Amino acid sequence: MQDLRGTYVHRGDAERFRRRMQRGIILFGVVVTAAMAWFRAPATVAVADVAPIPVWRAATVSERLAAADSARVATQRLHRWNRVHALSKRWLVDTRLAQQIHDAAVETGLDPELAFRVVNVESRFKQSATSPVGAVGLTQVMLPTARMYEPAITREQLYEPETNLRIGFAYLRDLLDEHKGDLKLALLTYNRGGVAVQNELALGLDPSNGYDTKVALGYNGTPRIKKKSALR
Repeated sequence: MQDLRGTYVHRGDAERFRRRMQRGIILFGVVVTAAMAWFRAPATVAVADVAPIPVWRAATVSERLAAADSARVATQRLHRWNRVHALSKRWLVDTRLAQQIHDAAVETGLDPELAFRVVNVESRFKQSATSPVGAVGLTQVMLPTARMYEPAITREQLYEPETNLRIGFAYLRDLLDEHKGDLKLALLTYNRGGVAVQNELALGLDPSNGYDTKVALGYNGTPRIKKKSALR
């Protein structure tokens, strides 16, 4: 084979190879730049009420929001369970009943601690409790009172724990609102009725019959809480 090194032909081949390499490098740079620009494009998506974020980050943000929400729910459920367990142990009632009392109180905006105190004094946690004057169930609700909340309710339905607790606690919560958070007056009205309490107040007398002391002795909580659905 003829040695063409140093000849015109050899120099021409080298020049063509150099130009091809330059074009290849330039083309590669253009492709890389275009790819980076596409992935970091300023297109946006709106997520709730927060500022728009790049599309290429949307999935990551959504996953973080979902994870944070799951952690929040798990924390709330753990807190609920711990409180139910503590109240069940303290008042010596089974876990099922403790859950019903706790959740009914939270759903109606009543402090669970106060709710347990009321049920303890009213019925000693006995679902079938019935008073001589006709009050029934765990919270000892009178049928006319219950019908202010559920007009079609029957006496038999009032013995159902969840129904009885929901109505009894809603009534006490309304009395707290009516008396602007005065726990003593709310409890006495719950026990004695509004007419008896107001008559004695009008005469300048103390309407207490000891019921308020039985329920609230040693209680330092906040009777009314923000209404919300209890996590199951």
